[in-house]
Amino acid sequence: MKRKAKRRTADIAYDAIEAMISTLQLAPGTLVVEGEIAESTGLGRTPVREALLRMISIGLIDQQPRRGLLVSNINLADYLDLLQTRRALEALLACAATRRATSAQRREILRCAETMVAAAAHEHLDDYMKADQELDNVVHAASQNRSAVKAVVPLVVQCRRFWYAYQHEGDIQEGARAHMALAHAIAGGDEAAAVVAANRLLDYLEQFARRVIDR
Repeated sequence: MKRKAKRRTADIAYDAIEAMISTLQLAPGTLVVEGEIAESTGLGRTPVREALLRMISIGLIDQQPRRGLLVSNINLADYLDLLQTRRALEALLACAATRRATSAQRREILRCAETMVAAAAHEHLDDYMKADQELDNVVHAASQNRSAVKAVVPLVVQCRRFWYAYQHEGDIQEGARAHMALAHAIAGGDEAAAVVAANRLLDYLEQFARRVIDR
């Protein structure tokens, strides 16, 4: 029982730190001090340490000799490669979710996408990103493909951080429309349309990234 409680606390710590990094409360290059994170989250050092190790493994935090732990920088060239990898995984997850989602999950997928559209219409980026994360979670659960989910989640986190860093270059209304097309395809059980929509979403993310790079 103790091991389960420890894992849950580590997951809470991970989610809290990831939110701080992806929303730029901890900006790229920021020194990450274990004790300060434990104090700010109200969690113990052990779960915080475990969460930080996970973040090192997926590239959100760099461990540098004599400097300690630093929030990793956003590398624009690497980001385009990341999007290409995510494209393949998102198509796979969309197909799996289309086949395997329950009726309740299909309804929830549509609800999340509708929330994104409403948030985008009012330019509420935080609400938009929260609904986006909820949509990802439902699609991932519906896919029942744990290996693909494990591979894509770190990429999604990097994309979320990129959004917060360069949001002035993006069009969240177009993003919401792309997510809605994907949600309708999955909810409707149309696997071919889900692949098209997943690629449309990644086209949008890539165009957004290229605007940042070319500015």
